[in-house]
Amino acid sequence: MRPRSPLVFMSLVCTLLNTCQAHRVHDDKPNIVLIMVDDLGIGDLGCYGNDTIRTPHIDRLAREGVQLTQHISAASLCSPSRSAFLTGRYPIRSGMVSSGNRRVVRNLAVPAGLPLNETTFAALLKKQGYSTGLIGKWHQGLNCDSRSDHCHHPYNYGFDYYYGMPFTLVDSCWPDPSRNTELTFESQLWLCVQLVAIAVLTLTFGKLSGWVSVPLLLIFSMILFIFLLGYAWFSSYTSPLYWDCLLMRGHEITEQPMKAERAGSIMVKEAISFLERHRKEPFLLFFSFLHVHIPLPTTDDFIGTSKHGLYGDNVEEMDSMMGKILDAIDDFGLRNNTIVYFTSDHGGHLEARRGHAQLGGWNGIYKGGKGMGGWEGGIRVPGIVRWPGKVPAGRLIKEPTSLMDILPTVASVSGGSLPQDRVIDGRDLMPLLQGNARHSEHEFLFHYCGSYLHAVRWIPKDDSGAVWKAHYVTPVFQPPEAGGCYVTSLCRCFGEQVTYHNPPLLFDLSRDPSESTPLTPATEPLHDFVIKKVADALKEHRETIMPVTYQLSELNQGRMWLKPCCGVFPFCLCDKEEELSQSRGPNEKR
Repeated sequence: MRPRSPLVFMSLVCTLLNTCQAHRVHDDKPNIVLIMVDDLGIGDLGCYGNDTIRTPHIDRLAREGVQLTQHISAASLCSPSRSAFLTGRYPIRSGMVSSGNRRVVRNLAVPAGLPLNETTFAALLKKQGYSTGLIGKWHQGLNCDSRSDHCHHPYNYGFDYYYGMPFTLVDSCWPDPSRNTELTFESQLWLCVQLVAIAVLTLTFGKLSGWVSVPLLLIFSMILFIFLLGYAWFSSYTSPLYWDCLLMRGHEITEQPMKAERAGSIMVKEAISFLERHRKEPFLLFFSFLHVHIPLPTTDDFIGTSKHGLYGDNVEEMDSMMGKILDAIDDFGLRNNTIVYFTSDHGGHLEARRGHAQLGGWNGIYKGGKGMGGWEGGIRVPGIVRWPGKVPAGRLIKEPTSLMDILPTVASVSGGSLPQDRVIDGRDLMPLLQGNARHSEHEFLFHYCGSYLHAVRWIPKDDSGAVWKAHYVTPVFQPPEAGGCYVTSLCRCFGEQVTYHNPPLLFDLSRDPSESTPLTPATEPLHDFVIKKVADALKEHRETIMPVTYQLSELNQGRMWLKPCCGVFPFCLCDKEEELSQSRGPNEKR
């Protein structure tokens, strides 16, 4: 046998080295699974003190990881909170705020959305070689100039894969008892329109060619009939159900309107499929639940199973879905090299009620809830982090942390670097999580309601344990002493429906976490010192805020031509999930 040349051996050695290097790079880069629930109250989970709603899978995650007990959202409503989570920046910096009462992306027909010059954690990780996926709720906008430009699609923010709801659940989304009938009727109507259109084209061509003699009035009447039919169909579908309650896979609309009670189960299957496809490479999966936002679409398997009505049923279904995702991580052998993070986008919705039935979450001992930018119940959320072997299990961290901390944290563990051309408000959590730091890197946290600052939190860099919080603005509860704004459904941020405080109300959350008794110079010797310290910090903070377009004010007005459409506008209804399911047959896997 001829001896192999040195070049062959060198090639083999290089191949082996490259393979080892690739494995080492993968080993150094943990997989990252970020899970966010919609509108979940901190008091809804067993690991945070609830003993009547069953959440065994989330409770197990807490036992196996670190539990953050003072984890703070940057906003108390969906769109601004999620923009801060994605970018590590206060929403006021990106413009994902409003100076009015519409404080979220209003519907899918508005051009508002997360500005394209913002950098998300998905974009950072993609540069580090990660496969990136988003499954679930987006609510950061969709279109800008036309119904198919998808300028605010997740693909433009670093995500490689997307399946989910580009908007958010609204009351119209569920239940929809006439959905199947409407889908069938529209398919027949669209067939009729196509036949008439073919007849118009045939008659027009025949007349121009001299093959047939037909009055022009008949042709024009048929064209008018098509337009009138389309207009009548469009006018009969004014509900958000038909234009906002939809699902997409990539750029394709798969359900319009969606079958809401089925959506969660499909998303879990999509998540498991994503984990399986990418288990041999570093990946980021952001799983964004539609649960537990009203109207609480819940499958029959969970209806009536909890002690807290439909809301409790929905929470327990969400926990069951969490269990399936966690089991998949274990089954694919990913557990030891995967960071799992669990949270809610903001506090529970106190005012969500139907009659005497409570449809929103419980925020435990904390005052206020969703929509309240300053009170703790609107912004204190669950926070759980599990990373076996790297983060000690079973620990409680009481230091203030923020949803904005996720971007710098995942950048740190992946070897990425933060953007240097902008302010990043989040801080790397790893020193705190691993026990290498005793205190939070945050000294001040600023709490906004829309574009209006309502409160400031100061965490002194000492061992006093104090967490000072100064409220400059608080909402006026309706009715008084009710603890929520039941007349307007959500509390307002400005005007006659808030109270302005000068000097601000002051609390020490370490002694009064429920914010029940404001401190005064007579009851707190440090009162004036703390108020001045906070005022100085607020002044410095405001100097870092650059003027930007408020996406949720100027651009949050609907335009008919931006309404998404599964077919040919206005014949937009479709259910490709059902068609796909039928084509596969009952025994085929997704």
